[in-house]
Amino acid sequence: MRKLVLVALFAVLGMNANAQDKPNKNKKVEVAVSGVCDMCEKRIEKAAYSVKGVKSAEWHADHQDLHLIIDETKCTILDVEKAIAKAGHDTQDVKATDAEYDKVHGCCKYRTQEGH
Repeated sequence: MRKLVLVALFAVLGMNANAQDKPNKNKKVEVAVSGVCDMCEKRIEKAAYSVKGVKSAEWHADHQDLHLIIDETKCTILDVEKAIAKAGHDTQDVKATDAEYDKVHGCCKYRTQEGH
């Protein structure tokens, strides 16, 4: 009886581990993205949507975060962050180069002189 319980327990744990490894086609993610205004919002969301697999992208200036729904079988969070950085905006894991940042409109400058 004891062996039967142990076998059942390991079977359940094994199925649970396999279920967590599957890519999610509708993964909800929040990513910190620096920006200032409505132009930033449009640029950030456009960059996110340029990545195949992004189903939804909404940037919120008040919280400096991007709410995403992505298909993990087609893209990663890092793919999205790289695209946003290339558009001139720093993310939590990927920073825009100085050249990319310099291309954003003057009112969209979010970096401070000390932090730059």
